[in-house]
Amino acid sequence: MELLGAATVVLLVCIACLLSFAAWRGRSGKGKMPPGPAPLPILGNVLQVKPKNLAKTLQKLSEEYGPVFTVHLGSDPVVVLHGHDVVKEALVDRADEFAARGYMPIGDRANNGLGITFSNNEEWLQVRRFALSTLRNFGMGKRSIEERIQEETEYLLEEINKTKGTPFDPTFMLSCAVSNIICSIVFGKRYDYKDKKFLALMSNMNNIFELMNSHWGQEKEHPNSSFHMKNLITSTFDLFTAGTETTSTTIRYGLLLLLKYPKIQEKVQQEIDQVVQRSRRPCVADRIQMPYTDAVVHEIQRFISLIPLGLPHAVTKDTHFREYVIPKGTTIFPFLSSVLHDSKEFPNPNEFNPGHFLNENGTFRKSEFFMPFSAGKRMCPGEGLARMEIFLFTATILQNFTLKPVVNPQELNVTPTLSGTGNVPPAYQLCALPR
Repeated sequence: MELLGAATVVLLVCIACLLSFAAWRGRSGKGKMPPGPAPLPILGNVLQVKPKNLAKTLQKLSEEYGPVFTVHLGSDPVVVLHGHDVVKEALVDRADEFAARGYMPIGDRANNGLGITFSNNEEWLQVRRFALSTLRNFGMGKRSIEERIQEETEYLLEEINKTKGTPFDPTFMLSCAVSNIICSIVFGKRYDYKDKKFLALMSNMNNIFELMNSHWGQEKEHPNSSFHMKNLITSTFDLFTAGTETTSTTIRYGLLLLLKYPKIQEKVQQEIDQVVQRSRRPCVADRIQMPYTDAVVHEIQRFISLIPLGLPHAVTKDTHFREYVIPKGTTIFPFLSSVLHDSKEFPNPNEFNPGHFLNENGTFRKSEFFMPFSAGKRMCPGEGLARMEIFLFTATILQNFTLKPVVNPQELNVTPTLSGTGNVPPAYQLCALPR
């Protein structure tokens, strides 16, 4: 009887697999869903897609299935866009059709469809417009914000000075510095780096960012108006998480790379000394005269590819894309890392090389492949603020300190500890020696 029962289970599994395979064959191909590996019932493409190394997994699948392909995360199909041309075509050229936010369980649980990051439809449009106009009113892209950043750099330099050249982990120091910019905009005040409530907020945001980026971060009815207290609170928290953790993580990863490549750090310092000297703090206007530093900042963002898949999008209707049809509501992953690591645009893309953003004569080279903030209608609304912060914090730190690793630079590991939906640098310590 036990053998009969086992045989029955095996038979049922085989039948389920055959039915799943037949259904998959019927849904994919020209005029249908993009191709991809055959999914297992319920489990989807668990055998092909490795969440802990998602970017490399999808890179290999693109080599087999092309720039537009389908993978199944569980029973749900996800269309992956690989390469600059298809990402630009979807997010920029056909922005309206690909403007919806794709399904992210952690976002739905935490935000209930509210805020800026995970909302959709008219509510998203209203809240995003309100957030952008409010940030502009508070000075985003203007000198007043730049002055707030410069003021915060003084507090950061003071904290670094307290280390007296001994090894320290810069994680929370950088998180506090960047978060204080948002605090000064939203609350009109900054917080001391030792404030217990402030540190608790930093810790929570750091944990949330890591949760969202590990193993996909997965696993009410809306009121008619978008402008109500719960949505305001959610939108404010979105600004904090997006405006703190991503920027501070980028700077932290950048410092690690400068520890790894001391000659690049030295060259940045030479340019700072030539253009800014020591009598004043760096400002955004200096960026034009500091092409190498600007190139280093861009290369940090390109190299680390902080959010390699971007946040998921979804199609707003049945969409004819290339030679396929993508059903309404299907989740779309615009593979930003495939754009940032394009070998034709950036030779040897896996090498950290500021030359990727420099012309032969040493001037800065722009690239339309530079999309760490995504592109189109879902592009990060805080891009201008983030770019100012990354440049000013990095330049000011290097103006005042030479950064030294606690081990041989060649022994430093710059491989991200998480490579699901986000790349987080490994923990490290550094010594900041006053110049």
